[in-house]
Amino acid sequence: MKTLLLVGATGLVGQSVLRQALDNPDVAQLVAPTRRPLPPHAKLENPLVDFDALPEGAPWWRVDGVICTLGTTIKRAGSQPAFRKVDHDYPLAVAALARRSGAGAYALTSSVGADPSSRTFYLRTKGETERALAALGFPSLTIVRPSFIGGDRAERRPLEALGLRLFAALTPLLPRRYRVVSADHIARALLEAVLAARPGTHFIESEAIAPTP
Repeated sequence: MKTLLLVGATGLVGQSVLRQALDNPDVAQLVAPTRRPLPPHAKLENPLVDFDALPEGAPWWRVDGVICTLGTTIKRAGSQPAFRKVDHDYPLAVAALARRSGAGAYALTSSVGADPSSRTFYLRTKGETERALAALGFPSLTIVRPSFIGGDRAERRPLEALGLRLFAALTPLLPRRYRVVSADHIARALLEAVLAARPGTHFIESEAIAPTP
């Protein structure tokens, strides 16, 4: 049984990780730092934090593994620097503090096409985050790279919802790498990766996240 740290627990994928981890008998305790409180659970520790001022000496950094589902959009963040803070700076800050406290495994939700050399700011930021995480020396690092993420969001994103419906309709014609992947499947891949903690760096591309239909 392991103690895990989850950041991004209020997002679409993070909520699914939260549910699955709390239901999993191999998880003894789940630490989920958030800005606002989560519903209580016997296995859940929910410290309220400011991600711009994370408490470096908190005892709850001592975990076996970390799952990071932090992410936003440039539109929602309001600017490229604000987006980079959520998708690059926060995941790295969490990773560094957990690694310093002995965490041996880290799993990240990234993106299909992530590349530090990309001309696209979004994909370049994702790729730079992956590269920086690899330099932190986790014995087990897993990068999950989904395409479009399907699921019921609490916030309304009309254009994204339209795009998802369009992609769902075109699914039979699309390469598997670019098909919609459910948040639950992504969450399962992240959780399984951290619990297994296979040595080395592993990339799970979008077409490998869910079983072949």
